[in-house]
Amino acid sequence: MSASRTPLPVGRGLLYITLSATAWGTAGAAAALLYGTSGLGPLALTFWRSIGGVVLLLAVRPFTGGSGRDGRPALPWRRRLPRILVNGLGLTLFQAAYFVAVQQTGLAVATVVTLGSAPVLIAVGARLTMGERLGGAGAVAVCGALTGLAVLVLGDTGGGEVRPSGVLWALLSASGYGCITLYTRRLGRAGEAQSPSETTLWSFGVCAVCMLPFAAAEGIWPQAEGLGRTVLLLVYLASVPTALAYGLYFAGAAVVRATTASVIALIEPASATVIAVLVLGEHLGAAAAAGTAVLLVSVTGLALAEARLAVRARPA
Repeated sequence: MSASRTPLPVGRGLLYITLSATAWGTAGAAAALLYGTSGLGPLALTFWRSIGGVVLLLAVRPFTGGSGRDGRPALPWRRRLPRILVNGLGLTLFQAAYFVAVQQTGLAVATVVTLGSAPVLIAVGARLTMGERLGGAGAVAVCGALTGLAVLVLGDTGGGEVRPSGVLWALLSASGYGCITLYTRRLGRAGEAQSPSETTLWSFGVCAVCMLPFAAAEGIWPQAEGLGRTVLLLVYLASVPTALAYGLYFAGAAVVRATTASVIALIEPASATVIAVLVLGEHLGAAAAAGTAVLLVSVTGLALAEARLAVRARPA
């Protein structure tokens, strides 16, 4: 294998983010199943997901180049440390707040609010920090997404399906997701993107360290009853929607526009909502269903606006 690598094609980056979002859509379902049988809370679950991801990434490290840098020269620690901390702390907030939201307001609502509000936060952040423009159609789509979010939250008061505390945790999760998306894309634009495998490994390492004391306080060990099923679900959670999905995501986010990456990730709330209703038996009231539909349609419009901007910006 050559020591140098050509930049990842944008088309492959889009594919990687699509695959990662599809895998992420099953993480909340696995968490919902674990809440009912394992005795683990959201903070302990975040810890086990992170430490499992670290173990799996270390296990495959010899088969991915050994150094974990994919042929890139190592950066000095004074430049690597900010990257490690920003991605690790952002990932910690994203995961922990999401699992709390799932526990408090259900899989469907938590996932839709998290991934539906993320494109709005990222669009604003990308405009402020990187000068990425949305255009008129994109601005209308952002306003539509905010309207859908308001209908989802405010239109269901008293229905029981949407709990404000869970929605707030989902918004915190979206902010963590937005931070790592914007930061990864900013480094990619500057030609300073890290190896996806190294970024993922360090991010989950930081997350595991941060979550350990909170998980210990909450109750870190699963209950003995149904332990085999719990272990299988934890292994799945640590491997497919964690080690694999985040590795693909960090690779794709370095070459794909920040808002585009967040829009593609809407595959996750769509699949999670289907799983929540058909498998977990969750019920969405009329207001929650209407708000969800408006939110997803609006962000689809944002995706189309992003696609048009990408075509215009493409070199001849």
